[in-house]
Amino acid sequence: MKKLCISLVAVTLVFMLAVGAFAADKTYKMAFMPGITDAFYFTMEKGAQAKAKELGVELIVGEYPKSWGPEAQVPILEALVARGDIDLLFTAPTSTEALIPVLKKVHDSGIPVITVDTYLGDGDYNKESNYNFPLAYIGTDNFAGGMVVAEQLAKMIGEKGKVMVENTNPDVSSVQGREKGFVEGMKKFPGIEVVAIEYCLDNQEKAQAQVAAVLQKHPDLAGVFGVNIFSAQGAYRAIVNAGLTGAVKVATWDATEDLINALRKGEVDLVLAQKPAEIGSLAVEWGYKFLKDGTPIPDKKQVPGFFVFTKENVDAPDSQQYIYAK
Repeated sequence: MKKLCISLVAVTLVFMLAVGAFAADKTYKMAFMPGITDAFYFTMEKGAQAKAKELGVELIVGEYPKSWGPEAQVPILEALVARGDIDLLFTAPTSTEALIPVLKKVHDSGIPVITVDTYLGDGDYNKESNYNFPLAYIGTDNFAGGMVVAEQLAKMIGEKGKVMVENTNPDVSSVQGREKGFVEGMKKFPGIEVVAIEYCLDNQEKAQAQVAAVLQKHPDLAGVFGVNIFSAQGAYRAIVNAGLTGAVKVATWDATEDLINALRKGEVDLVLAQKPAEIGSLAVEWGYKFLKDGTPIPDKKQVPGFFVFTKENVDAPDSQQYIYAK
């Protein structure tokens, strides 16, 4: 009997060691579903790929949607999840509401979800709600960034005059946060009036036309804030085409090479850069910790900072790391 017990213990130990070795050797598969085809998400993917390589994670990237919105993103997302071998998904939901049932279904199927850049609902995943299932939101504090842009632009125009916001989507958390932060920030300057808020739906040509129309209505416009890549690029080109470079100050969001070059030429006056590579890296890192050890993400939120480019620092060696990849 004693020999039998010893044998059983030995077998159990061997089994446990084998299971432990299997767990240690397991290669996790994570999927990244971008929001749209642009330099911001390309840069996020690069950061995610670098961290995945470091941790031995296999990163599968969904097809980049050609336009922004659930109608473009959801079919690609569903096809990505249908592979059946995904351990965790991180994605930028293209609507605060429309993506809730879609991502809840993914979660309920046993695939943990992290939202990056944009969030569901109001982004508070700690409170009781129908959208509190993601492990975390990892992205910029867009409201704070909007306030920073407001303060910088206010100084550029002498704290008086008319300004406008060229936004993109009314139901996306990131750009709404930027708009609200900007409007709130401008309340500190009684001499400044926000005369227009337009939505281009991520169409650069539409943004350009909207800013041109506001210039017609308000020829004394002093400043423009373009809240993302498409709205910003359309906004500054409208100012250039109107021959008002320098007279109308242009503050933009997202450090694409196009916007950085425009800053160098004086066609743009400020560029706020997010840190998309860090966002992607954090998504993989925290996803790996959760899958491997069940480690929760603090406060269900990780918020990298941002960097503000001006003409004075745009060519500084330390600034180059914040320019987005192609």
